[in-house]
Amino acid sequence: MAIRQDIIIAGVGGQGILTVAGVIASAAVDMALHVKQSEVHGMAQRGGAVVSHLRLSTAEIASDLIPLGGAHMILSMEPMESLRYLSFARKDAWLITNQNPLKNVVVYPDMGKILAHVRAWPKHVLIDAEKLAKESGASRTANSVMLGAASIALAIPFANLRVKIEQIFSRKGEEVVNKNLRAFDLGRQAAMDAGAQS
Repeated sequence: MAIRQDIIIAGVGGQGILTVAGVIASAAVDMALHVKQSEVHGMAQRGGAVVSHLRLSTAEIASDLIPLGGAHMILSMEPMESLRYLSFARKDAWLITNQNPLKNVVVYPDMGKILAHVRAWPKHVLIDAEKLAKESGASRTANSVMLGAASIALAIPFANLRVKIEQIFSRKGEEVVNKNLRAFDLGRQAAMDAGAQS
């Protein structure tokens, strides 16, 4: 079966964007897919923008950058950042975002307007990642919550992603692994419960 999926993963420094990209990319490599990944780091340590272009395919991939209008998914850890990259989305792309803002600019746009834009996108998932991360037992697992939400639309089976979470977090101990797996499962369930608006 042919697979091609181009994913923009966006957020700000410290939100675990590159960890999420690493989990997906590693799981894709285990499936013998071709993978290209590129990151742009802003002032990451000061809450600057971070974006990763992640391309997965059964065929060879020429470029590591996703063209405008080419992404199958925008996965964002922060709602304003999700809108920043909508020009990269195909018309049938998934927009999956955390609803909680990280107000890293002096004049942050009106949240009502931001969320209205997200809800207007035909295929969207809006998740309260912070709430679910706390339910998992660790507020720092919001990125795993978002990965779980994205798993409903990724070309990688969710079981494969769980295996990679176990492997990547294993050096931090069993408790950290279990909290991230719990966060992943909560995010996936929340996306399914929301009916994955499409």
